[in-house]
Amino acid sequence: MNVISEKEINNLFQVMKDDYSRWQSCSSTSYDEIRKQMYTEYCDSLEVRYGNKYIKIVGDNSVKGFIVNTHQDKKFQFGDLLMAAGWNKPARNFARGNIFDDNLNVRWTGIS
Repeated sequence: MNVISEKEINNLFQVMKDDYSRWQSCSSTSYDEIRKQMYTEYCDSLEVRYGNKYIKIVGDNSVKGFIVNTHQDKKFQFGDLLMAAGWNKPARNFARGNIFDDNLNVRWTGIS
């Protein structure tokens, strides 16, 4: 596959949203309206920023992780998920999965 499509990005976002919803369900039910508002704000904050080598996943004004967006990387495969080491830099120690995997292991807090 040569392109990371909107379908893969949306799938990643959905896994993150589902995890956020599960995390929220641990709190008291007396805050349903606040929880709905927080969920909506979280979902609306998720975005992608395309660079030459990576796709940056951003949400809530923090970097959630990176996706390798090149076939020219000597260490990683196209589509590998990398944890953020900083705002503009992924952690290049090891991949945390691949965007094309059927079972993404990603949390609402990001790729870790």
